[in-house]
Amino acid sequence: MHPKPSFLVGLIGSGISASRTPPMHEAAADAAGIRYLYKKIDLTELNLGVEALPELLTAARRMGFDGLNVTHPCKQAILPLLDELSPDAEALGAVNTVVVKKGRMTGHNTDWFGFAENFRRNMQGAPLGRVVQLGAGGAGAAVAFALMKLGVQELTIIDVDSAKAQSVVDGLSSRFVEGRLRVGRDVAAAVAAADGIVNATPIGMDKYPGTPLPLAILCSRLWVAEIIYFPLETALLRAARTLGCRTVDGGGMAIFQGTEAFRLFTGVSPDPDIFVATFASLGG
Repeated sequence: MHPKPSFLVGLIGSGISASRTPPMHEAAADAAGIRYLYKKIDLTELNLGVEALPELLTAARRMGFDGLNVTHPCKQAILPLLDELSPDAEALGAVNTVVVKKGRMTGHNTDWFGFAENFRRNMQGAPLGRVVQLGAGGAGAAVAFALMKLGVQELTIIDVDSAKAQSVVDGLSSRFVEGRLRVGRDVAAAVAAADGIVNATPIGMDKYPGTPLPLAILCSRLWVAEIIYFPLETALLRAARTLGCRTVDGGGMAIFQGTEAFRLFTGVSPDPDIFVATFASLGG
């Protein structure tokens, strides 16, 4: 009888005590007959900052970790510390998944896949002519990349820091047909011409209440997508649903970035329904 394959995985980030990622991965591994231990490495609890990353990566190598997920504030700081980057991670300038093989660390980005898969499953047939993305911060590049891969014809990115929006546009323009990505400054005008809106800002999270745009400019013909999942129903989604807009919450992005990370760590495609059920059982 062959022993079960076993994997040791971790999540590095600040304030991750409530993360649903570890239990989702462990439940999927149990169902697949894989031994899988997923440890949280919470910088907040350890009283460490991002400058501890080199030391933590050295420790992970020495302790035989097979992979790491990486979240705020480490997704960009980790780039120069890795041996290799996947083409997606290189294009996005951010890593959320690190595969460790024979001591070599390769950075990947599964955030974009998470958003795209969530959208594909829940927004079939949604018009993709003109889309407005609010926010160009940590997740902004991944969401923009996903929207372009989904087939958006014209994507307008708006951020309070327009230099950040320009940086995302510049970073992705070489990979897509010229003119499909642009920076916007007038939210009302952009939304008036749009088919859909994506909120990639933190506004709407429990700790950043509010909405990322004036609700008066919403109308029922728009679809609205969120990447926030604390809470699952943000004030923006609630207002959009009241108007009759098609909507998709941020839970699926968290779920499907996880299924892709699990596949990269183990070589096994997990049952996504187990991720979905585990996510929901944890308060989703």
